[in-house]
Amino acid sequence: MSASRGSPFSVASGSRPLRRMASLLLCAMATMAPIAPAGAAASGYGLGRAPAPDEIKAWDIDVRPDFAGLPKGSGSVARGQEIWDAKCASCHGVFGESNEFFNPIIGGTTPDEAAKGMVKSLTTSQLQRTTMMKLSSLSTMWDYIRRAMPWTAPKSLMVDDVYAVTAYILHLADLVPGSFVLSDANIRDTERLLPNRNGMTRDHGLWSIRGKPDVRNIACMKDCAPAPVIESAMPEHARNAHGNLADQNRLIGAVRGADTSRPAPPTQWAERSVARQVVQRSADHADSAPSATHPALALSTRQGCTACHAPDRRIVGPSFSEIAARHAANATSSTQLAQKIRAGGSGQWGAIPMPAQSQLTAADASALAEWIIAGAPGK
Repeated sequence: MSASRGSPFSVASGSRPLRRMASLLLCAMATMAPIAPAGAAASGYGLGRAPAPDEIKAWDIDVRPDFAGLPKGSGSVARGQEIWDAKCASCHGVFGESNEFFNPIIGGTTPDEAAKGMVKSLTTSQLQRTTMMKLSSLSTMWDYIRRAMPWTAPKSLMVDDVYAVTAYILHLADLVPGSFVLSDANIRDTERLLPNRNGMTRDHGLWSIRGKPDVRNIACMKDCAPAPVIESAMPEHARNAHGNLADQNRLIGAVRGADTSRPAPPTQWAERSVARQVVQRSADHADSAPSATHPALALSTRQGCTACHAPDRRIVGPSFSEIAARHAANATSSTQLAQKIRAGGSGQWGAIPMPAQSQLTAADASALAEWIIAGAPGK
């Protein structure tokens, strides 16, 4: 068999080895067709097998709002406190108040709301909704704890442990006494204690097109603005002159380049880096009042450093004072710290990575490093 001119294996007529190779490839492709197993057309691709009932049961563990799927078991408040202190408090706080990374679970409800089963809107004293302010179905909490908690080892809690942790959360919310034992037999009655048990409704337009609208405004249709008129548009000859603009937008990650939405800075400041401001600050302002903000502090704010670092306390990363203490005894610490600022990374202060500040000039990175080692002064 020889390859024809119109086939993908068409070669020069004088190349016999290539023509022979093309013929062998075509023959191989023809012989591969019958390899599919018998019955493949009837059963998809003929791969895998149907899961066994026990395998499906191991994954089918969700509990519905009507408590269908709830396994038998029980757990006391006392046992729940032991599990909470060991596996939950590190993220959610000793009393369910949470820490700075997670929303609080307990708080924001009143005895009157618990009696009515409806939690009011946020107030000036409660600026954030807690879990107990939103929870309307106890099976939701029980199911979530079983499938997703603890965060570092989901599905590791036994069924009785899930009952115990749920009971302890209800005790923290002052809904059940310390002697209470939650079980599959009384969980439906216990749900009637939730402060927001009547707070969920489906009678609204977001759930059903026949539900009540969220707003009841009357269209006035008076004093309407005139029809918009396009004053400017990209001329036709300029469209796609430099490629599709939509393809040139970075959807994720740090944005590189100047902020062209703002006026260009004056030349004297564009040419003068923050590092030169630090060096020349005394000479430039010797006869004037001191600046309200240190130039390096302003730079660290613009770069987003203060979102993770504070002068005297940890936020996400170490405080500036901790960094200064570590580098104080090293003569080359300023250079090393400047390189770390530009390169980013993780491991020295924990697993959370610090993003690279590669857009910083070497001079600005050095200015930041010297400022941090000097104690990160505000002025």
